[in-house]
Amino acid sequence: MPQLILNPLSFLLLSLLCFRRLSPVFSLYRDTQILLRVKNSQIVDNNDSLKDWVPNGDHNPCKWTGITCDARNQSVVSIDLTSTGIYGGFPFDFCRIRTLQNLSLAQNFLGDTILPQPLALCSHLRLLDLSDNLFVGVLPEFPSEYSELRALNVSVNNFTGDIPASFGRFPRLSVLCLSGNLLNGTVPAFLGNLSELTRLELSYNPLKPGLLPSEIGNLSKLEAAIISNANLAGALPDSIGNLVSLKNLDLSTNSLSGKIPDSISGLRNVEQIELYENLLSGELPRGLGNLSSLLRLDLSLNNLTGKLPENIAALHLTSLHLNDNFLEGEIPASLASNPNLEELQLFNNSFSGKLPEDLGRNSELRNFDVSTNDFTGELPKFLCQRNNLQSLITFSNRFSGALPEQYGECHSLYYVRIEDNELSGKVPPEFWGLPGLQHLRMDNNRFEGMIFPSISGIRGLEKLILSGNSFSGHLPVEICELHELVVLDISINRFTGEVPSCITGLRKLQNLRMQENMFTGEIPSKMSSWTDLTELNLSYNRLSGKIPSELGNLPDLTYLDLAVNLLTGEIPVELTKLKLNQFNVSGNKLYGKVPDAFAHQLYSSGLLGNPDLCSPDLNSLPPCSKKRPLSLIAIIILAACVVLLVGSLLWIIKSKSFAFGNKYKRVYKTSTFQRIEFNEGDILPFLTSDNHIGTGSSGRVYRVKLKTGEAVAVKKLWGGAEKPDTESLFRSEVETLGQIRHANIVKLLFSCSADDFRLLVYEYMENGSLGDVLHGEKCGRLMDWSRRFSIAVGAAQGLAYLHHGCVSPILHRDVKSNNILLDQEFRPRVADFGLAKTLQRGASDGAAATSRVAGSYGYIAPEYAYTVKVTEKSDVYSFGVVLMELVTGKRPNDPSFGENKDLVKWITETALSCPEGGSGNVEARWNNLGHVVDPRLNWSRHDYEEAEKVLNVALLCTSAFPINRPSMRRVVELLKEHKLTHPFS
Repeated sequence: MPQLILNPLSFLLLSLLCFRRLSPVFSLYRDTQILLRVKNSQIVDNNDSLKDWVPNGDHNPCKWTGITCDARNQSVVSIDLTSTGIYGGFPFDFCRIRTLQNLSLAQNFLGDTILPQPLALCSHLRLLDLSDNLFVGVLPEFPSEYSELRALNVSVNNFTGDIPASFGRFPRLSVLCLSGNLLNGTVPAFLGNLSELTRLELSYNPLKPGLLPSEIGNLSKLEAAIISNANLAGALPDSIGNLVSLKNLDLSTNSLSGKIPDSISGLRNVEQIELYENLLSGELPRGLGNLSSLLRLDLSLNNLTGKLPENIAALHLTSLHLNDNFLEGEIPASLASNPNLEELQLFNNSFSGKLPEDLGRNSELRNFDVSTNDFTGELPKFLCQRNNLQSLITFSNRFSGALPEQYGECHSLYYVRIEDNELSGKVPPEFWGLPGLQHLRMDNNRFEGMIFPSISGIRGLEKLILSGNSFSGHLPVEICELHELVVLDISINRFTGEVPSCITGLRKLQNLRMQENMFTGEIPSKMSSWTDLTELNLSYNRLSGKIPSELGNLPDLTYLDLAVNLLTGEIPVELTKLKLNQFNVSGNKLYGKVPDAFAHQLYSSGLLGNPDLCSPDLNSLPPCSKKRPLSLIAIIILAACVVLLVGSLLWIIKSKSFAFGNKYKRVYKTSTFQRIEFNEGDILPFLTSDNHIGTGSSGRVYRVKLKTGEAVAVKKLWGGAEKPDTESLFRSEVETLGQIRHANIVKLLFSCSADDFRLLVYEYMENGSLGDVLHGEKCGRLMDWSRRFSIAVGAAQGLAYLHHGCVSPILHRDVKSNNILLDQEFRPRVADFGLAKTLQRGASDGAAATSRVAGSYGYIAPEYAYTVKVTEKSDVYSFGVVLMELVTGKRPNDPSFGENKDLVKWITETALSCPEGGSGNVEARWNNLGHVVDPRLNWSRHDYEEAEKVLNVALLCTSAFPINRPSMRRVVELLKEHKLTHPFS
């Protein structure tokens, strides 16, 4: 057989051919080894999400989780490990795969800093997504070799500092997302060099106040500019009109000022403009009406003036929000021809004239709010033509005429506020039975006629307010079927007949106002279901019979007004069990002795007009007759009492003078907030070291035992009127707590002030603060999880009342375990309102401005670092920390967490890392919880389930972004729910 002889050239060609065929195999083998090395040494996969990343016979990773290969040459081109729950640092070895183009590690628990050196390995990437992780430190400088990068997303991390200069040197970059970090530089002008950029996101960063650079106008391919909540200030640059490709412009919640530039008319492709909550002023540019692609326009919460441009009505807007400005004039009739309009919000302006009568005829309106303007004429009858209208809000205008009959067919309606107008006539019968209504306010109009029995169909109705009209007839018994009713106000009308006895079955009722009608008969007496009732006003009717003694059993009743009726009999002594702020039974036919608890000047005016009432203690009422004349012994006893009284007064005056610097002539200003039986003389002499029980940042706290045997807590604030901080704390406590009545908020009983001191007297909480019980010497008394859970729910209810139950929402601003007090039964009371702020109506988006950071270290929400506007969500964050304290037993800044780490971060890193066994393994979940729960408790399996639920709520409350946190009302619901989706499962 002849021997094959190859010359050197042939051998070389054959070798190259073999290498070319074998190189993909070698490459894939090498990539497999890199992937396994990263899994085993650079990341932690507690969820076992990468369980299929194991060596296999053909060394082919293309079927592994998150791996995508090029079908032609079987090379790895994409790694996507989004939401796999991995931990560790930046796994830079992934970039050793030379064919890799896309690397997405979003929504995990990767952290630490990113150094430029290992980052250089990734210069061949086209997409790098590290969003929603735990990276810290400054943004790294990217090497110049990054010429292929198209998309960079590092949003929702903890990066700080400036945006590096290298971020302006990506020649092909089309997407740059930096939102949700802690960047504190300015918006750099060099971003205008990114000529290929289509999306720019810088929102939710505590940037230094500064201008939006004019170089932004160089980005002719930009389609989305999202820079809200970023401390932008000054005027919008004229160059913004050069963004001809722009579809979405969101610069909301900044401090932009000046006029909206006329150049905005150059945004010929824009679909959405969000400029709300800024300081923009001047008139709306006419060029807005030329933006033919515009679908959503929100310019609310600014200082804009002038009229709405006529040509704006020609746009095919789906949403128009211009509320909270100073706009005026009439609404163009052509606005009604827009077929796309779904939301129209024009409230808090000075618009006038009539609304276009065809509004809603051609579009599917969902939300309609034109309240607080000066509109006149009739309500547009076609607003619900397409049966999509959900909210109808027209209050505080001058609308007149009847309620359109068409509204009675609007089954989509759930929220109606048409109060404070001049509407008249009868309400369509069908309107009373709209099944979806939850909130109905029609007060202060001129409506007449009866309430139809069809009202029973509104089973979800929570508020029904019809006061100040001319409704008449009997109140239908069908109203008793509205079991979700919280507020029922039919006062100042012409209703007749008896009050339906079944009304006492409305278990959720809190406010019942029926005053100034013509009701007759007796007051219903079977009221055991009224456990939530706080206000009952039946005054100025024709009610007869006796006052039901059962009223004294209503646990939360604080306002009782039965004045000007035909009531007879004595005042039931059972009423003295109530903690009433308002008690009025004047103008009736009551008789007998006034119970001692009501024989107080606080209640004297509410007892007048009853000729046969008597009291030995009130000058406004005749004394009660005595059965025998005063004897000599009685005279002697009376004289002795007078001597004793004079001596006591002299002793009190002397005590005051020595206790407060020997000043004999002192003027005390006092206020009473509850029914009490003491005054300043019973308090001042006992503010001694023997009664001292604590010291805080604002003053000392004393326990004073009264003559009645009851104990009170007295806070003596540092300094007096000459110290502004002291005066501010004092006023805040008085103005806030003086109005609040809730079972889970501490009661302020009394205040007293002089030139050199301020005193606040509260109900005494026998078990101190939650912080003391959890972390102090008393911790052995709170070793029961069910008690901790009850404290969590009660405290949440107290905060929810502040945020949602007050006429003007109240921000506590210092929620912490030391400000949650516990009574003898460990029932919680939210306390210490020295930093509280009241949100006045019209405040922007429920926000209050503050000149300094308020709160306590470890509880302060992260947005305090970059904004002076705080909302209820700041309290929600602090409460989330308290929930974590209850579960773990640890302080917010426990030394065991390590340096630069607090309770929130420790829980986030520890509680969400499931051990081996899989997240679906129940035992594994409980073993994992065992690493974080308080070891001092004796935990049962049920306790673990409940603690897991509380921990999940805590994690929601402490979300980095306020918008992602639930409201306190929702927190209460979540805590009370028996089933909750678990991140562990």
